[in-house]
Amino acid sequence: MVREFRSSIGNMTSQRVLVTGGSGFIAGHCILHLLAAGYLVRTTIRSLDREPVVRAILTEAGMVHGENLSFATADLLSDAGWAEAVGGCEYVLHVASPVHPGHIDNEDDLIVPARDGALRVLRAARDAGVARVVLTSAFHAVSWGHPHDDHVFTEQDWTVLDGPGVDAYGKSKTLAERAAWQFMAAEGGAMQLATILPVAVMGSVMGKQISGSNHIIKRMLDGQMPVFPHLWIPIVDVRDVAAAHVLAMTTPGAAGERFLLSSGPVMAMKEIGAILKAHLGDAAARVPTRSIPNIVVRVSALFSAGFQPLVPDLDYKKKMSSDKARTVLGWRPTNAEDAIVAAGESMVAKGLIVV
Repeated sequence: MVREFRSSIGNMTSQRVLVTGGSGFIAGHCILHLLAAGYLVRTTIRSLDREPVVRAILTEAGMVHGENLSFATADLLSDAGWAEAVGGCEYVLHVASPVHPGHIDNEDDLIVPARDGALRVLRAARDAGVARVVLTSAFHAVSWGHPHDDHVFTEQDWTVLDGPGVDAYGKSKTLAERAAWQFMAAEGGAMQLATILPVAVMGSVMGKQISGSNHIIKRMLDGQMPVFPHLWIPIVDVRDVAAAHVLAMTTPGAAGERFLLSSGPVMAMKEIGAILKAHLGDAAARVPTRSIPNIVVRVSALFSAGFQPLVPDLDYKKKMSSDKARTVLGWRPTNAEDAIVAAGESMVAKGLIVV
């Protein structure tokens, strides 16, 4: 089912874009970006009962031209609704995919909806005559399972599925993106595909739901992380990720390409904590200042599944390049500090952190 709203003052463009998973973190920022640019936007949710909630969240986040936003019901695990959702759309941003880094009991809970959902969206888009699909992949599809050396990761790299440290989420993103490219080669027809591969996405919270790598910020602020492991995190602002999706949608040279997104070099967990303390004052009182020795993490991982995902990347400073996004798309990201501060300030403002 599709519920449409049309502007009474006319639209700035007649092009309609479908954004899948409209209640999600990255998808929400993509919707804001597209509406501000004057596009007609349709987004998928599992039930139209959720529409008022999603609209309220987007409005709170600064949505403009909300009359140009419409909703459709569709689920990654079912064919129902996708043909109607993509109907009349020039572009599709396929952002929806389950997110659950770390240990999970049944890997198929992530892999099946990610891979099969991507194929459902691509088939429906091709059949509807969509010009281009932009699929949200992840750095998890690039850099996991490789030796820890000085290699600079680019869009040419793929995660080694049976390599060390590869979790179910990494497998789901890798398998989904590979399946998408294979579909395009065999059955894509005239439709074009580009993929976006962001590193750890941080930034202003949508509603009261903590998503993506914002969990790292919340755990520091609310005292769940009493000490810092020796980990280095590559960061990108969610607003820059949304901008890159739209650039990949419209830039002629983006067709058939992958784009790795990072604001810059990796940042130590301890450095992230120092930024929060410098900008959030009393709200950052529980952010730790000390680090935990690697040997303690390794021993703890023998007894606790929660520590196991940390072990493979201890003291590993991954190197990566976003030169392709900058050159082909003209993408100009802000710095990682902006994303960290925006995430922390939004959590405090929404009452998600008790000061």
